[in-house]
Amino acid sequence: MSRSAIFAKIETATSALKNKAPLPEYDLTVVHSPRKLEGSDLWEIFSRNFKAVNGKAMSSIDELAEFLKSSAQMHGYCDPVLFDAIGSKLVAAGLTVETSYERERYDDYQFGITRATGAIAESGTVIIDDDRTSHRLAALSPWVHVAVLEKSEIHRTIPEAIAAFGESPNIIWCTGPSKTADVEGILIEGVHGPGEQIAFLV
Repeated sequence: MSRSAIFAKIETATSALKNKAPLPEYDLTVVHSPRKLEGSDLWEIFSRNFKAVNGKAMSSIDELAEFLKSSAQMHGYCDPVLFDAIGSKLVAAGLTVETSYERERYDDYQFGITRATGAIAESGTVIIDDDRTSHRLAALSPWVHVAVLEKSEIHRTIPEAIAAFGESPNIIWCTGPSKTADVEGILIEGVHGPGEQIAFLV
């Protein structure tokens, strides 16, 4: 059976689910991690909690270029909207950057630069969705994912982030790099997604 036939069957089977169920009731005043919210600058709070889950918070193109070069991640994808501000500067630093993502060449892209929908200071989480992310696979398949966000897009708490859900059918929360652990508790990063998760502030 072809890929398009499979997806057509899935769409037919799920057509009754087009209307989203309302979110459950919850108390917006409940904050589960008040210790993690010490401070007043949301970028600083987010950066601290993001680093605690092995994410890398950056705001300098030079720092990003140096990290990519030092880890031999020389070829990648950049959202066309971000090319002038970020991609072109990485090209000037000696990296190869494409602005179109080809699914069949997913293994060629060592890094992917996409827009984030937001971030959560409390948990050190980057939010991506299909409304803002130019290509979901470009955010999930390269070893390095650079999620680009603005300070105004940082939510203080998890309940605030939930309340800001839009209409996107796919919303992904990335709390540091992809990780998994076996029954012995050995943590391995980069198994189901990027091994390096970078939050880049513009």
